[in-house]
Amino acid sequence: METFNIPATPLLMKEFLRQMGGTAVIDGGLATELELHGADLNDPLWSAKCLLTSPHLIRSVHLDYLEAGADIIITASYQATIQGFEAKGFSREQSENLLKKSVDIALEARPSVGSYGAYLADGSEYSGCYGEAMTVNALKEFHRRRVQVLAEAGPDIIAFETVPNKIEAQAFAELLDEEHIKIPAWLTFNSKDGVNVVSGDSLLQCASIAESCKQVVAVGINCTPPRFIHDLILAIKKVTTKPIVIYPNSGERYDADRKEWVENTGVSDEDFVSYVNKWCEIGASLVGGCCRTTPNTIKAIYRALSDRSPAAPGQKSKTAT
Repeated sequence: METFNIPATPLLMKEFLRQMGGTAVIDGGLATELELHGADLNDPLWSAKCLLTSPHLIRSVHLDYLEAGADIIITASYQATIQGFEAKGFSREQSENLLKKSVDIALEARPSVGSYGAYLADGSEYSGCYGEAMTVNALKEFHRRRVQVLAEAGPDIIAFETVPNKIEAQAFAELLDEEHIKIPAWLTFNSKDGVNVVSGDSLLQCASIAESCKQVVAVGINCTPPRFIHDLILAIKKVTTKPIVIYPNSGERYDADRKEWVENTGVSDEDFVSYVNKWCEIGASLVGGCCRTTPNTIKAIYRALSDRSPAAPGQKSKTAT
């Protein structure tokens, strides 16, 4: 399987998608697959723990998704933060090197920057409740060095994902501008009601922040039940001209107190994939899966979109992982 270089402006992103036949396939959930490969993720670092203990498992999962048909591969940096590694006793230099390692493992991948709530490891990325004292400036300082290190590692794109509130979206947009980040980025939000982001902030206001940031080449939704995606795409289209990226979870409910997904509360792969062509018809250009989706889900998405025209000659580059 092959992956593709991601262009650095919204206009070139649209050209890339045209060459892909109109849509690109993103990979699926990482943590669940790591656990199936034998990883113990009972740790505040979650899937980033494997950067310390078993990087070979991360490579194996990446390959599984490439073989399933994914064009774009996630790295294990979602819950990887300098502060999190330092809490484990690592030095600042060691912590930064671990962040870079997440990109090195999949050189053609997109590193993901999770929200502040992902670092807290208390489920607050699913509520957006950071407390009244949290500010845009505080969030910028929390993320600043992390974003710098990931950009220096040279990925194709940086995915700011599971963004639960407006102040964190603003922090990411300002950071990209202040640090003159040359790597393109996308911003994706999560929703639990199909109308607003999980904090209750307006999705339209959040998506407008992404639309106004010149470094952001796509905007969309991740880690949200599939049943909400249709209306969320239509809402985002009202405020953006950029490509829309969609990678929902399986629809299962996350129990923040027990720190686990509640089984049998989601949809089957068959039901998940039944939505895909409609999402693309109404505006989605990049489609994949998030938590609790698997290579089988991605393979089904790939097949559902199998009438895509192949990329033009010379646009392909072999993955190194």
